[in-house]
Amino acid sequence: MSPCRSLCLLTLAILLSSALAEQRKLSPENLLVITAATEETDGFMRFIRTAKEFNYTVKVLGLGEDWKGGDIARTVGGGQKVRWLKKELLKHADKDDLLILFVDSYDVIFASGPGELLHKFSRLGHRVVFSAEGFCWPDQRLASKYPQVNSGKRYLNSGGFIGYAPELSNMVQQWKFKDNDDDQLFYTKIYLDKAQRTKFNMTLDHRSRIFQNLNGAVDEVVLKFERARVRTRNVAYDTLPVIIHGNGPTKLQLNYLSNYVPTTWTYENGCGNCDEDLLLLNDTPDDEMPLVYVAVFIEHPTPFMEDFLERLSTLNYPVDRIHLFIHNNVVYHEQHIQKFWQKYRALFPDAVLVGPEENLSEDKARNMAVEACKKDPQCDYYFSMDSDVALTNPDTLRILIEENKSVIAPMLSKHGKLWSNFWGALSPEGYYSRSEDYIEIVQGKRIGLWNVPYISQAYLIKGSILRSKLAQVSMYVSDGMDADMVFCRQIRDQGIFMFVSNRDEFGRLVSSANFNTSRLHPDMWQIFDNPVDWKEKYIHENYSKIFEDEKSFVEQPCPDVYWFPAFSEKMCDHLVETMEDYGTWSGGNHRDERLAGGYENVPTVDIHMNQISFEKEWLKFLKDYITPVTEKLYPGYYPKAQAIMNFVVRYRPDEQPSLRPHHDSSTFTINIALNSKNVDYEGGGCRFLRYDCNVESPRKGWSFMHPGRLTHYHEGLPTTRGTRYIMVSFVDP
Repeated sequence: MSPCRSLCLLTLAILLSSALAEQRKLSPENLLVITAATEETDGFMRFIRTAKEFNYTVKVLGLGEDWKGGDIARTVGGGQKVRWLKKELLKHADKDDLLILFVDSYDVIFASGPGELLHKFSRLGHRVVFSAEGFCWPDQRLASKYPQVNSGKRYLNSGGFIGYAPELSNMVQQWKFKDNDDDQLFYTKIYLDKAQRTKFNMTLDHRSRIFQNLNGAVDEVVLKFERARVRTRNVAYDTLPVIIHGNGPTKLQLNYLSNYVPTTWTYENGCGNCDEDLLLLNDTPDDEMPLVYVAVFIEHPTPFMEDFLERLSTLNYPVDRIHLFIHNNVVYHEQHIQKFWQKYRALFPDAVLVGPEENLSEDKARNMAVEACKKDPQCDYYFSMDSDVALTNPDTLRILIEENKSVIAPMLSKHGKLWSNFWGALSPEGYYSRSEDYIEIVQGKRIGLWNVPYISQAYLIKGSILRSKLAQVSMYVSDGMDADMVFCRQIRDQGIFMFVSNRDEFGRLVSSANFNTSRLHPDMWQIFDNPVDWKEKYIHENYSKIFEDEKSFVEQPCPDVYWFPAFSEKMCDHLVETMEDYGTWSGGNHRDERLAGGYENVPTVDIHMNQISFEKEWLKFLKDYITPVTEKLYPGYYPKAQAIMNFVVRYRPDEQPSLRPHHDSSTFTINIALNSKNVDYEGGGCRFLRYDCNVESPRKGWSFMHPGRLTHYHEGLPTTRGTRYIMVSFVDP
């Protein structure tokens, strides 16, 4: 072998040996993560969860100690962290191969593991690497002293740094300041001292290869969905940072990113941690269930109030473990509260009712309710619910408690709309801003638990949180701000996470914008704004079964005459009561000024829908509920659902007992019985002359449907006692 070749082989062997030695030095076993935290906040637990996911070894400094480092969220401070680190690193000062990663914890998450972290650190080629940002904080006068950089962030951030233990220990041994002095200024002065920068072989992570500070860089960071994993990508430098730091005012952006990174939610697996730390109640006896203070707030006129209150009694939760508080600020709803109280006062004997006569403002009422839970050490949870919440899932309380979050809301939205009880983001002014994922969360295309900046209308708070972090906080009262905005700001300011869950169907929000309490039964007019609630209240419970089991729920008493369930009992009663309250019945004469020609060929004693301003709502009913039945029963005919003549008829023996034979001016007619034969009246019915077929026992809420012209010549049979009401519509004239 030639001397030259031997030398080359020796050199190669030395290089390989050196590389292997360096690789051993940079193995995960030689990496220690150190962080500082005085208490296990929601942010701290999130940090620990991501650290465990990647098997980082973490040492926490300061747990259980009092924080004396100042209000670092608003001003300078943080020196206490350096003091703790100074003491800790004395233990490791002689460990040449040990790498120390120091990061904050409340506002930091890991996006990748030690292997990638160490590889990127190695490639930077320095002994100490600090994270970088675009602001020179806390002393802007030092900006000009920083070394120039061709690309990337120029200024040091002390929220994350990595280096060998001897260098870092020597560095922090220089700390001789107060706990509330600024840690970042301390590290900045060391870095700006060229001699020390050279001595410690320091650099900054200018291009966010390891550390991503979000302040000033929010627009540079996007989510990158990988296979069963989510990263953050810095699009300015095309890097995938390992550590994400929500420094300064970017806490909410970090919360948004942490809804996905690293595996919180992925397209492949959905919610990755939804089933962690659950508080299961399956085997808990009723008398040992958590005590819940349920507070109800009726602050404006709200449709379907009776149904709202009724649902309180049907919650699948032991009533003796519920303390009920109701604040009603609406005189119109006193009748509903009174009715509810008379019916259910035995279920809620300790209930507190505050009515409009107390003249208690909304914010003070909310404070009053939450303070009751704060003052009772037995109060495990506080559940707040506004009157425009249709909580249709009776298990809601159990589900939310089992999620085991400090503050959590059930996701609720207005039917068919994107209006919900949470915001995915805030504008710089602190108001609504739509997050990128908002629509998919509301529409249920992404299912999970979502850390959000704003919730309202229904939410659950742990009593322990109220009596600790929120003990001295006025949660709803603040001049110039709505109570919900004050509440969410206070929660955020205390570092408490607010979650919204769309893992279950909880219900919906009711729209109150067009609710007119001057009407006798204003819920009847809600078919446009609240179609689901309207259907539940006013459509027959068996209506949908027409399309599932026609033979059982559609009858044909005469040829081409169909009979099917349409209205609920309540709709029948409300329609009759509304007509009688209106009171201006026609005289049953041929002259009728309500008609275009002023003449009615076959007059009845009636009131038209347009007289009570219900025409639009009625045509909506025809389109949504009658048209589908027509298409099913008369195949090949597609109704336009147009109708000019829509009216309630009243038959009485001493007024107009019957109606002579006639054709209807319609393609087809519907005729809905609004009260009960042999209860409210006797006699009545309809006879189809061509078929010599009588229908004499109409059922309340059921509708006849029959052709109007040519074939179905018919007459109204005499009513012999009482009053008979029917709703008639000539469809597609």
